[in-house]
Amino acid sequence: MASFLDPWIVSISAHPWLAYLALFLAALLEAIPVLGAVIPGSTIILALSALVPGGELGLGPVLAAAISGAMLGDGMAFWIGHRAQRKILSAWPLSSYPRLIARSEAFFHRWGTLAVLFARFVPPIRAFVPVTAGALGMPPPRFYAINIPAILLWAAVHVLPGVLAVSALHEYTGIPHHSGIGKHYWIVTVIGGALVASVAAWIIRKLKRRAPPS
Repeated sequence: MASFLDPWIVSISAHPWLAYLALFLAALLEAIPVLGAVIPGSTIILALSALVPGGELGLGPVLAAAISGAMLGDGMAFWIGHRAQRKILSAWPLSSYPRLIARSEAFFHRWGTLAVLFARFVPPIRAFVPVTAGALGMPPPRFYAINIPAILLWAAVHVLPGVLAVSALHEYTGIPHHSGIGKHYWIVTVIGGALVASVAAWIIRKLKRRAPPS
């Protein structure tokens, strides 16, 4: 997949507005049911974020494009499910993916509100849980209360690794970089790693607590 995307990434890197649009659309389409199962949104976001240290793209706009695309995609999917209710899950094109729908329903029934958080990091059901949450009657305030923080964390996890890795490479090789991290990129790495580790530990504790007894 990476080799297929390389020429495309190089091409759009010469046009920042096109790169930001690609980031927005990658995050948006990855959140849409069916499309999200086949669009390599995470790969595109990670690849384009690696252009930040060289100054081709800005860290703030990259994060903003990814976050806004994901929020719009998740929001659209949720409201489609909220308005159509459960019948949307058996209508075309969702009816063509009965196993993913079943997995999404099971995931939602098992974890409830937390399914919206966990699903952000579990492809391909990431694209099916918001519409499932809406179809099963999850109140909008409860959905957004967990969906927005989940997207903010998801964006950081997808964007920062590429930025930090290339910043570290530039620092090691002496190549100038413009990510805003500068010589203290390792501090951001430690803070970001601690944040991700804390969230991972919290999720693991929740999983163990909710796991059925053996």
